[in-house]
Amino acid sequence: MLRTLQRDLASARERDPAARSSLEIAICYSGVHAVWSHRICHWLWHKDLKLLARAGSSLANIVTGVDIHPAAVLGQGVFIDHATGVVIGETAEVGDDVTIYQGVTLGGTSLDRVKRHPTIGNRVTIGAGAKVLGAITIGDDSRIGANAVVVKSVPPNSVVVGVPGQIIARSRPHRASDRPDLESAFMPDLLGASLHSLLGRVDELEMAVAGHGHGHDIRPSEAGVWSGEDFSI
Repeated sequence: MLRTLQRDLASARERDPAARSSLEIAICYSGVHAVWSHRICHWLWHKDLKLLARAGSSLANIVTGVDIHPAAVLGQGVFIDHATGVVIGETAEVGDDVTIYQGVTLGGTSLDRVKRHPTIGNRVTIGAGAKVLGAITIGDDSRIGANAVVVKSVPPNSVVVGVPGQIIARSRPHRASDRPDLESAFMPDLLGASLHSLLGRVDELEMAVAGHGHGHDIRPSEAGVWSGEDFSI
């Protein structure tokens, strides 16, 4: 248990540049407090002290803003950053070295007493506000974009963006030896890429039919800025 707690501290210090010391993390980081509280409640749950475990998890929720069912499984080195509004359901399983940001839900999609929450692989990063729902599997070394809604299983080394979540294979796979994958600003714009492709094809058709393109269509500038009288802003 002591080694587990030490690894939780090391994970937080590695993934949060604002952390100045392990003592600061141990005293001030509610995400670490939530994980530690869960580890105690999970132990109580498996000692058949289920009511005490549920009471402990409810108290931790009030104090930290993180709701983790005591039956859920958390691996080594899990770090919940800016721990507010995180929900992890009863049958959820979270692998090692997973990073979870605020507002994340690992939720269920069934009322049956079966495996109904997601299984998260190792070294996965789940962006702020993301919802991972159902008995699905998120493969190792994947990254879930902020506010994505994921309802189907994701292969290892994937990036997921959008609502519903669209799976994108990495061109440069993330390896276990790499630093934590926290570069959430580098997310592909699937809708924008599709729109750009469509506008290009429309231009080609207009050139073929009328000999000119770029009619009165709505599109962004080369700098990616939208403007025009079509918007009532």
